[in-house]
Amino acid sequence: MKYLVTGGAGFIGSHIVQKILESGDFVRVVDNFSTGKTENIKEFLGNEKFDLMEGDLTDFAIAKKAVEEIDIVLHQAAIPSVPRSIADPIRSTNANVMGTLHILLAARDAGVKRVVYASSSSIYGDNPALPKREDFPVRPISPYALTKYVGERYAQIFWSIYQLPTLCLRYFNVFGPKQDPQSQYAPVMPKFITALLNGEQPHIFGDGSQSRDFTYVDNVVQANLLAAKADSGFGEVFNVACGKETTLNAVVQMMSRMIGSNGMPAYEPARIGDVPHSLADISKAKQILGYSPHVDIEEGIRRTIEWFKAHA
Repeated sequence: MKYLVTGGAGFIGSHIVQKILESGDFVRVVDNFSTGKTENIKEFLGNEKFDLMEGDLTDFAIAKKAVEEIDIVLHQAAIPSVPRSIADPIRSTNANVMGTLHILLAARDAGVKRVVYASSSSIYGDNPALPKREDFPVRPISPYALTKYVGERYAQIFWSIYQLPTLCLRYFNVFGPKQDPQSQYAPVMPKFITALLNGEQPHIFGDGSQSRDFTYVDNVVQANLLAAKADSGFGEVFNVACGKETTLNAVVQMMSRMIGSNGMPAYEPARIGDVPHSLADISKAKQILGYSPHVDIEEGIRRTIEWFKAHA
């Protein structure tokens, strides 16, 4: 089997690449390195079953070249982050919408067997009902969330009109090794860990009571590879999470205990576009894809802390 992982030099993409190579299959990465990093994939560069292509999927010619002789596309490429999209909605829209449309068109024309699209739980927006089910009305409240929803609809249309098999995975707050803590748009997990390891206060936007269904990256990798081989579910969306709700205050407490720190959080005003609570119903992914999250939040945090310690 030959895979294309778009955004494969990024946090999630590079973990998927590693798992594919471990299985003995060929994998090509296309990445423009706007958020991806060479160090995330440098260990794969000598592998004869690994091919790196630098390019931007907003260029249709790049998308066409990337899918040549490919069986399965795992489309991770995007400009992530709600705050980043609020600061620069045009750039997020170009990358997330046009990049997705180009990869779908190229995959259709090249006879690719399947496209698995990385979507986001942010499309549920501020709907207070929990847990989030895939049949809930979508209420995106940020440009980023809207771009991910548009990508879903394009993927579904390519299945219904062109019979290109597509599956959409709605990720819930993914974390793990290789996640970048440096950007002002970085997610909370790597920021909290590095702050505590450095003896600093982790910063929480809001009062810390907001909750998320934090999902260790290995669970997301599993979902992608299951979707790549599923016999059904085409044109469908699936929540990918752990099905467990954890507050930001509880996350800091867990990390402090593991690191041996008593650093108290510094609280700042809540950010525009953030939702108060998020929790996934993952029964559909379990039933159709055979998905089962193997790493819970506590074990995931432990593994992530160890990685950051080793790479300090």
